[in-house]
Amino acid sequence: MTLAGWRAGARRRRVRREARALVREARAALRRHGHRIAEAAQGELRGAADDLEKAGQTGDHDALCRGLVRLDDQVDRHVPYARKSTFREYAESIGVAVLIALFLRAFVVEAFKIPSGSMIPTMEVGDHIFVNKFIYGIRIPFTKWKFFDYRKPHRGEVVVFIYPREPDKDFIKRIVAVEGDRVAVRHNQVYVNGKPIHRTPIDAPDCHYLDYEEGDDRWVTHQHCVKFEEELDGARYVTVYDPHRGYQDYPEGGGSCPDGMLDDPTDPGCIVPGGHVFVMGDNRNNSHDSRYWGPVPLENIKGKALIVWWSSGGPDGVRWRRLFKLVD
Repeated sequence: MTLAGWRAGARRRRVRREARALVREARAALRRHGHRIAEAAQGELRGAADDLEKAGQTGDHDALCRGLVRLDDQVDRHVPYARKSTFREYAESIGVAVLIALFLRAFVVEAFKIPSGSMIPTMEVGDHIFVNKFIYGIRIPFTKWKFFDYRKPHRGEVVVFIYPREPDKDFIKRIVAVEGDRVAVRHNQVYVNGKPIHRTPIDAPDCHYLDYEEGDDRWVTHQHCVKFEEELDGARYVTVYDPHRGYQDYPEGGGSCPDGMLDDPTDPGCIVPGGHVFVMGDNRNNSHDSRYWGPVPLENIKGKALIVWWSSGGPDGVRWRRLFKLVD
């Protein structure tokens, strides 16, 4: 098909769409305002609308153009007050778009920005992500009440949640244990129900990562880290440890469990109470998580991290390699 032929076809399709819209507008005006105009005028409008509709059915382009002009003139003469102004049309379109966006944000998908390096390397400072808010149940806006509870969070999933100690803040971490699980950390190895999470060392002699220190407002490169690929309930992800920070056991020194966790008298570790999950950052020695402030109530969880849709920050600027990266 030539360019001229394609343009002619596009014009014909546009005229047909305009004709259908004008017929709907004329008949809606007759239904709502027919009592305000004379019977003769009603007949003219109906006749012009019928003729335009027939022209569209037959595919006669010339008749369609003539009918479009005729019906447009009839509507202008007999029911001009029924026509929407340009301002009203734009206002209604924008209003519908805003309502759809608010609905999606409240119940389906919401965007978040990663402010810290606690989830490196899965998440980097400056990553912008989409979060699935539907999968764990639909939350009533501005409350913690949920309905249509599709399923509960699973081990290995990365979730966004309301920080239990400061409800005005949102955190993002990985779930390592769910209600009823016994969790412990010994020499940086995480144990769930007495079994170590399977992990494989990653040979990375030049392991380092870039982090942002909010207090000093500067980017810092952390050198000499150690990486592992962990597997938990089918989820595979990479964790980072800083050997210079030493071991961070949980519970600390093998002592009693912190607030919100239950002591297990028969085995080392702490039991996650009902209706809660235990979360940790993938940057294990640089994460403020459940090891320090306890488990997260299920009602605090906003959703599951889905995809990185934008990433920028530090000396790299835009990180093109991370765009549209699925969250492990």
